[in-house]
Amino acid sequence: MGWMWITVCRGRWQAVFVILCLFKLSSVSGQARYTIQEEQAEGSFVGNIARDLGLDVARLISGKARIITKGSRQYVDLNRDKGNLVIKERIDREELCGQTTPCSFSFEVILENPIQLYRVTVEVIDINDNSPSFQKDEINLKIAENAALGTRFSLVSADDPDVGINDIQKYTLKPSDNFKLEVQSQPDGGEFIEMVLQTPLDREKEDTHSLVLIASDGGEPHRSGTVRIQIYVLDANDNAPVCSQPVYKADIRENSPEGSVVTTVSANDADKGVNGIVTYSFPHVAKEAKQLFEVNSKTGEITVTGKLDFEKSKTYQLNVQASDHGGFTDTCKVFVQILDENDNVPTIQLMSFSNSISEDSSPGSTIAVVNVDDEDSDGNGVVKCSINSDIPFKIESSLTGYYTIVTEDFLDRESIPEYNITITVSDQGSPPLSNSKNINVKVSDVNDSPPKFKQSEYSKTVPENNSPGLSMFTISASDADWGQNARVSYFLEEKEINGVSVSSLVSINSENGVVHAVRSFDYEQIKWFEFNVTARDAGSPPLSSVATVKIMIQDQNDNPPQVLYPVQTGGSVVAEMVPRSADVGYLVTKVVAVDVDSGQNAWLSYKLQKATDRALFDVGLQNGEIRTIRQVTDKDPVKQRLTVIVEDNGQPSRSATVIVNVVVADSFPEVLSEFTDFTHDKEYNDNLTFYLVLALAVVSFLFITCVVVIISVKIYRWRQSRILYHSNLPVIPYYPPRYSDTLGTGTLQHVYNYEVCRTTDSRKSDCKFGRAGSQNVLIMDPSSTGTMQRIQSEKSILDELDSPLEVRVFIRDSPQTSYE
Repeated sequence: MGWMWITVCRGRWQAVFVILCLFKLSSVSGQARYTIQEEQAEGSFVGNIARDLGLDVARLISGKARIITKGSRQYVDLNRDKGNLVIKERIDREELCGQTTPCSFSFEVILENPIQLYRVTVEVIDINDNSPSFQKDEINLKIAENAALGTRFSLVSADDPDVGINDIQKYTLKPSDNFKLEVQSQPDGGEFIEMVLQTPLDREKEDTHSLVLIASDGGEPHRSGTVRIQIYVLDANDNAPVCSQPVYKADIRENSPEGSVVTTVSANDADKGVNGIVTYSFPHVAKEAKQLFEVNSKTGEITVTGKLDFEKSKTYQLNVQASDHGGFTDTCKVFVQILDENDNVPTIQLMSFSNSISEDSSPGSTIAVVNVDDEDSDGNGVVKCSINSDIPFKIESSLTGYYTIVTEDFLDRESIPEYNITITVSDQGSPPLSNSKNINVKVSDVNDSPPKFKQSEYSKTVPENNSPGLSMFTISASDADWGQNARVSYFLEEKEINGVSVSSLVSINSENGVVHAVRSFDYEQIKWFEFNVTARDAGSPPLSSVATVKIMIQDQNDNPPQVLYPVQTGGSVVAEMVPRSADVGYLVTKVVAVDVDSGQNAWLSYKLQKATDRALFDVGLQNGEIRTIRQVTDKDPVKQRLTVIVEDNGQPSRSATVIVNVVVADSFPEVLSEFTDFTHDKEYNDNLTFYLVLALAVVSFLFITCVVVIISVKIYRWRQSRILYHSNLPVIPYYPPRYSDTLGTGTLQHVYNYEVCRTTDSRKSDCKFGRAGSQNVLIMDPSSTGTMQRIQSEKSILDELDSPLEVRVFIRDSPQTSYE
């Protein structure tokens, strides 16, 4: 990079040195001159500089001959090996010199060691490489048709960059029928071109002229340029309007409406534009005709402006004047013939009319009397009267020009409440004229339609436990009558339902038929009931109809399940005994419950909620059977407490809980040793007052029982038995209710009856209990201590009375079997 910079700097200093030397050596330098044509190809031969300057080719090489130019472009290059000058780039004379002639450019040839400088001049010869051209492609001129002959119109000259013979030499105008061309030279060398009118113009014959101006040069080959000249001939008012027809005839009927067209006149003007616009008027016309007709000033259309009457005038003559803006006119005659026609419409007049008629009117009742008339004469004045045929009425002729409208059939207001009667009259003219009149007849109502329910029987489902006053539904009846005859009221028909009046169950609004519940319904008491509703109108006499309403009470889950077995009492505990030898699936007992609801609200399910040992017992989900789910062992506690919950299937569900006490033992003494503990496990939530009242009731009951027992013992003392003589256990009387299997599953096959009698030797007797086939039931007093005390008290009383007491226990397994 350093070497290149030194070389560039050296070249620059040499160029400066050469330029300084040029001024000193200009007097000793030689000159050469060459002539070439423009547009020569690159490498074209210009001249041999060595020969022309008297130099040897070796000198050009040793002196490092080269070309120096002052401009930025170098058109000629030097071939030092041969000493020839050749074209380096294309030379455009028009670009180099423009219109200047002659056109040349100069450059210097310099040699070194010693320095010699030669000037070379190259003249560029023009060739015809450019065509003449105009600034525009088209020239538009507007010339009036009455322009004077010899009028001149200047045109724009063409331009050609070439010079000399190659420049524009002549102009030609084609065609030259109406115009000729004159070209004048200007002092500055330019040319002034004019177009001169030499024959008159007539717009009506030819309104446009198209000419072509041609500019030609003198080069070889010849070149030319053209411009189109478009001449528009402007109109002059040199023609008068001429009517299309001198006489017009038109027919029009009398009574034609205003605006009706009679005829249209027209006139033509050969001129154009404003000069060709024709206007129409009535300059001279009678006053009567001027009130009946008018002419459109622009279109020449004649229309009716008044009422034409054939009887007043049969013909009219109108003179229409056509004028242009230059004052030229022409007159068109118009004869208008008025045609007679049937122009009087028949008239209708109501002489008598009743706009209302009762629906029970008999056929032939008169509605209206009309009079018709036509002012025309002959056939145009003969009229015919009729009414529309889709109604139960007819028209009859009574006198000339008079007609009567009467009923033709019975009327029914409920079917058609009113009628529109169209009375039509027409004459016999050609064409016939007609007239019509509409009258409205209303049919007054008679109470002949009873109320009608939408259906003869209504059924509605109402959920129980509804609030009193509940709007259950609406019963409605319609009456085809009108007014008071259609005003319907609703009433309940009194009747008894399960011993109560229907009005104590439901009520009905007499105006709108809304049925309300008077009280809350209970599905368990009444499942459905039926009553009648009477709909009565307000006519005279009133008409009525009856509909039956059936109310279905829908069950709600408002009752919890009730446990029937085992019985839960506050005075005693029921315990189910399970032997230790019981196998898996042993039936301990069955929880029996019912639900007074219905449907799915009464579907019960049983679940074991709590248990002393959950692994020992299970309860059937559907049947409530409590069974063992494993083998009973000696390690199992004697007492077992099970809490069973009974749920229904209602939404939301309700439930009841029952506690089942189970004793795991093989003998009664074993049970009694654990008996007192049962009562201590039970939790009571009753208050103190309840216990006091209960205790008083129990004491009273025991006292009365003792008295009864003493009397019984005295009566049956000779029939005493020694069955319980050796027993030291107290016997507690208990009378359970009778139960049967409500579900029919057969798990409770037997009815148990217990009869207990005591004797004076009861302490020594044994208490025997019969066992049913599948289960054992123990009845025990919740307080064994209190029982023992009461027995001792009773024993002392018996000792004082010195009467024998016999206790006899009967266990009946079935009506045919008993144990004593």
